[in-house]
Formats: sequence, C-alpha cells, structure tokens
Amino acid sequence: MLDTVTTDAAGSTDAAIAVDARYTAHNYSPLPIVAASAEGCWVTDVEGRRYLDCLAAYSAVNFGHRHPQITATAHAQLDSVTLVSRAFHSDKLGPFSQALAALCGKDMVLPMNTGAEAVESGIKVARKWGTDVKGVAEGRANIIVMDGNFHGRTTTIISFSSDESARRGFGPFTPGFRAVPYGDADAVAAAIDEDTVAVLFEPIQGEAGIVVPPADFLPRVRQICTERNVLMIADEIQSGLARTGYTFACQHWGVEPDMYLLGKALGGGVVPVSAVVANADILGVLHPGEHGSTFGGNPMAAAVGTAVVEMLATGEYQRRATELGKQLHARLEALIGHGVLAVRGMGLWAGVDIDPELGTGKHISMLLAQRGVLVKDTHGSTLRFAPPLVITDEEIDWAIDQFTAAMDEARVENMKRTS
Repeated sequence: MLDTVTTDAAGSTDAAIAVDARYTAHNYSPLPIVAASAEGCWVTDVEGRRYLDCLAAYSAVNFGHRHPQITATAHAQLDSVTLVSRAFHSDKLGPFSQALAALCGKDMVLPMNTGAEAVESGIKVARKWGTDVKGVAEGRANIIVMDGNFHGRTTTIISFSSDESARRGFGPFTPGFRAVPYGDADAVAAAIDEDTVAVLFEPIQGEAGIVVPPADFLPRVRQICTERNVLMIADEIQSGLARTGYTFACQHWGVEPDMYLLGKALGGGVVPVSAVVANADILGVLHPGEHGSTFGGNPMAAAVGTAVVEMLATGEYQRRATELGKQLHARLEALIGHGVLAVRGMGLWAGVDIDPELGTGKHISMLLAQRGVLVKDTHGSTLRFAPPLVITDEEIDWAIDQFTAAMDEARVENMKRTS
C-alpha cells in the first residue's frame, strides 16, 4: 500500500525543514515530514513519499483531505466574495447559522474562527449571562473546569490548564476558574457556589490521551447544572462532528449541554471555522460592540461550514466512525500485552498507551512515519489514532500492521542496546 509518486516539488525534506526552523517560531515539535499534497486519507511529501494520515490534523480533517464537496464549495465561493467583515451582511452567514443551529438543536450561533476563540467566546458569554441573567455581581463569576483539560493556549485558557509546559513563564493568569478532577461529579457539585456561572468540560479529553469519563459523569453534571442554575458547556472541538460515532460525543450519554463549542472539522480542513452554539436566552446577552471578529462568519467560512453541516446531516460519517471504530479498537486492543498497555476512546478516536520499555510515543511515531503512517504522541508514551472518517477497513488493517511492526522494531532496538 505504501508507494512513491513523482512530484515537481522543489527542494528536499531537509531543505524545507531548515527554512521552517530558521524563520518560524519553535512552538511545535513536528515529525520530519514535509507535506506537499494530500487527498482523502493520504499525504504526499516533497520527495514523493506517501503516508496514511491517522491524525487528521487533530480531527480538523474528519472528512478527508480535499473532500470534493467541500473543495467545490470553496472554489465557488472564491469566485464570488470571501470577506466583507461583520460591518455588512453576507448571503452565506444566515443560512450557515440556521443550519448549524438546527444540527445542534439550538437557537443561535456565534461564529468565530479558531477553537480557542470559541472557548474564549464561550467564557465571555457565560460570564455575561451570569451577570445579566443569573444576577452574579460584576467581577465575581467563577467557572468550574477539569484537571487535565485542553481548550487551547490563549492566556485565559492556560490560566486554568494543568499543563505546566503551557503555563511556565506566561503569567500573570486570569482568575475566576476552579479545577476539579475529571470524571468526579461530586467534586463538581462541591465546587459550585452562588457565583458559579458554568461548568466547562470536554466530553472526552483529547490531549490528555483520549480519556473517556465514567458512564454516570456527564448525566450527573447535567443534573447538577440544572439544579444549581449553572451553564453546562461542552467543548466538542475535537470530539464533535462525527468523530466518535455521534454528531456530538455528549450523545453517547444522552446529554444535551446548554452550550456547544465547535471548531476544527467545522472548517472541512479548508478554512478555520468555529462557533459557540446555544439558545437565545444565553447568546442573547450579547449586544453590538460587546464581542466581535473581523473574519468570524466570513462568506468563505460560512459557505464551507454549511457544506460540512449538510454532510453531517446525512449521518454517513457518524455511521462510518461507529462501524470502522469497532475495527480500529478491536485491532488495537488485541495488542494489549504485546507492547500496548491500554487503549481508550470511542469511534475512530483512540488513545494508545505504549509500554515505556519500547520507547517514547515520539519514537514510535517516528518509526511509524518511516513505515508510511502518521500519528502523534502525547504525554510521553501515548499515541493518538484519529484517521479521517473516509478511511477504509483495509487501510485500518494496514495501519495497525505497520504499528505492530514498528513496536517489533523498537523491541529489537532495545534488545541490541541491552545485549
């Protein structure tokens, strides 16, 4: 399945990486792969090598690279209008907001660009709701968050992060957040007081290693939020839009939050599109001049976002994630005790803990890349598998075969070092 195609790309991998390293801030540690083109589940580098993408840009490419419906929509919009700012109306924003609100079962949409912007916007809306609707005194609002969370890397968001590498040197931090153990509904209840305006959570924690909460956690949080008049805010930026087998991961537990935070796949892998989605009694607290974004809801983003919503409305991608996810998890779970310590996740999303004796997650991901499979490590010895939802069963089998071979290779390397 792994082969090489001829490309006209100028320059080698090393040359491209050297330019990147010289002129781009070093805030990432990427694998030494330089993408030149991509289609479906496959990425081709500048030297013509092809790789099966099992990361999907952290779920931003749920529908595959250059999906025909999405790219056709983008091409058509390029030929009309791409940006007018929110100073004027566009013919695309209203239909996008209507379609997305319907998909979410809510009244209104606040369009933004990046996932972190959606989170920041959700926090602002929750605080404003607390002041205007709940009656919390100005400057007193607090929000309950989860240990191990990842919602982005803006200053406010890292203020409640438990990842020291994201916090070190970036203080002072924004007050108004209380962290509790993820999955502990009793701790959530105990942390709430009369000034609490929201509970912010990921239905499944992504960066933490695809951590699935206890079965009763989200239903209990829903009940607690309702009883205490607190907004339940679900960050579905990674877990949502069909990744886990439902449109939203919250649906696995029959839970509907008060507010959805969406991003990544909402832009179809073409443009950054994010949104806060809630009912009018929540988003209605915003008035002109209180919040905004020059690019948020631009015609290009709205057109692509509408195409994504139309694709999700068919249910095809949810079904694929469910059916193919069973195969992915079965193959991975069969490796427990053979280099794998644990497998977590839902749908086409898996966190795989590697035996540290085989090496770090970064090392195994490097060996996998050499075999033509792209994954990403997190938290030392954990790998994330999140392929585009258009992947086939044959491609899943091939990817796990390469994963098995990579672990075997790491095992041989260790034996040589210790002999």
